Amino acid sequence: MPDDDIDCDRALIELYEFLDGELTIERRERIEFHLHGCQHCFASFDFEQELRLVVRSKLQGEIPTTLRERIVRLIEVESRRLDHPDAG
Repeated sequence: MPDDDIDCDRALIELYEFLDGELTIERRERIEFHLHGCQHCFASFDFEQELRLVVRSKLQGEIPTTLRERIVRLIEVESRRLDHPDAG
């Protein structure tokens, strides 16, 4: 499978969608292909996957609403930053 449109920046941007199972089969295969050939991106993937497992194991109860809202805001800010890296 050619890796013609996946570079490290794109792979890392799509990493969370990959981990969440939100990519098309074709996109998922392209990211997997890149991860298998790029030690740097694979290390990031491995870290994020492990972090998710640790967080999931530590969350025994309901997440407080204020924490959930704060996380959502931070994700939105980061998403805008990634979509427009040259903007402030």
